[in-house]
Amino acid sequence: MSTSPSGAGDLLVRVGAIVFFVGAVATLVTMAPLFLGSEPFPSLAYAVCMLMGVGFLIAAAGVVRSARAAAPKP
Repeated sequence: MSTSPSGAGDLLVRVGAIVFFVGAVATLVTMAPLFLGSEPFPSLAYAVCMLMGVGFLIAAAGVVRSARAAAPKP
């Protein structure tokens, strides 16, 4: 039984999850005026929604880093 080194990509996964969550909340807040019939937010608010994709990429990089660290060395 092998154990992977603790923390190889854990920090990237945690940071990615936080960035993704911020982007998800921004998406909900940005879309609310469209359903409520009020004035839409400025373009900067829509740019913050892109943090969902950025957070996903950061978390995916952390998973890949953990997998590479856990892979057996030749």
